[in-house]
Amino acid sequence: MKQREHHFNVTQRANVPTGRKGKHHSIVGAIMTDLDGLEPGFALKIPLDELPDSKVNVRSALNRAAHKAARSLATATDEEFLYVWNT
Repeated sequence: MKQREHHFNVTQRANVPTGRKGKHHSIVGAIMTDLDGLEPGFALKIPLDELPDSKVNVRSALNRAAHKAARSLATATDEEFLYVWNT
């Protein structure tokens, strides 16, 4: 059977990576690790100017990671900080 021409390059499915490590991977991983050892009643206080992207995008990535890990957490922000805690 003759293959048709494609607009894009082709590779075998076995060569396709199955995981995703987006640009928020390291910050989300650090936050989740810190949350593991966080005592009840405390929140992480992360300076917004140290985030690798906008607070909206980091919060979205964090929410996706928490959902994937079946964890419950909450976030809040003010003009300077992103606050994250376990719920």
